[in-house]
Amino acid sequence: MTQPTPEASVPVPAAASGGPISHAIFRLARLHRMYAGQLLRRIGLHPGQELVMMHLWELGPQRQTDLVRLLDSDAATMTRTVQRLEQAGFVRRRPSPTDRRASLIEPTAASHALRREVEQAWTRLEDLVAAGLSSDERTEALHTLERLEQNLVRATDDPAQADDPAASASAGEDR
Repeated sequence: MTQPTPEASVPVPAAASGGPISHAIFRLARLHRMYAGQLLRRIGLHPGQELVMMHLWELGPQRQTDLVRLLDSDAATMTRTVQRLEQAGFVRRRPSPTDRRASLIEPTAASHALRREVEQAWTRLEDLVAAGLSSDERTEALHTLERLEQNLVRATDDPAQADDPAASASAGEDR
């Protein structure tokens, strides 16, 4: 096993030496979710629930299937998330006026009181993640992360890219 860099929290195993960026993303995502969880628990939410609330606050009542699509989730995860938010009193279900089979998930007054705290938690998380970065570095970091996301979206849309590194490289050159 190789040794971590002074800044890294987890050593990079030799088997991951072919994917140092992927390993760094894994470590960063794990730490980000862990710290977000700490901030959110203080206000009665779990990671991911705040994203559902953000969409409901911004867009208003939504069908659960629309939330699945908006958050690129799966139905089972969204069902559990909505049930937990409902039990906590942050959302309620009401019949859809246009589709008898569907119900709308809407934010409650209690959730609206929570909105400022969620926004503050996200600001705090952003400040911690980007501490010490200049405005230009923040912009470049965001740009790089967006490119990495686009690469994965393309690979997901075209599974052949995942099997053919040359196809992935040429797809990146097309942009």
